[in-house]
Amino acid sequence: MKKIVSILAITLALVSCKDNDKKPETQEIEKQEVNYTSVGMEINDADALPAARMAEHYKAMKVGDTVNSKMIGKVEEVCQSKGCWMKVDLENGEQVMVKFKDYAFFMPKDLAGKEVVLNGKAFVNEVPVDEQRHYAEDGGATPEEIAAITAPKKTFSFEADGVLIKQ
Repeated sequence: MKKIVSILAITLALVSCKDNDKKPETQEIEKQEVNYTSVGMEINDADALPAARMAEHYKAMKVGDTVNSKMIGKVEEVCQSKGCWMKVDLENGEQVMVKFKDYAFFMPKDLAGKEVVLNGKAFVNEVPVDEQRHYAEDGGATPEEIAAITAPKKTFSFEADGVLIKQ
């Protein structure tokens, strides 16, 4: 009986110590890290709509409509006076005029050409002539270009409470 118990114990020990080299199949997905500089409220880039998709939302909106959103796009122009506004390309020939909530922060003046993530409120408004001329002057327009502004303009706008600048 002792021999049987000993044989069973040795067999059990050998079976339980057996190394299974079978490893579950895994698929490695390489996630590329993107570095951002954060300005304003702390945000992330999760669920940000590409500019082209945001353009579709703007086209469906009327003057006075507002929607909370997050978008990613390329900066075309920045206020050269103090960075208090910027224009972002919608990839369809249109632009979004971006201002910053409560003027709590400003953008670097050399931001044109860089990608940004905006968080805040998208809306459509009608910009009066004097305001358009003010923005044109801040943007470095010539006196002739400023004088050519003579009618209110329907504008796609965005009030950002947080911005990520892609490095």
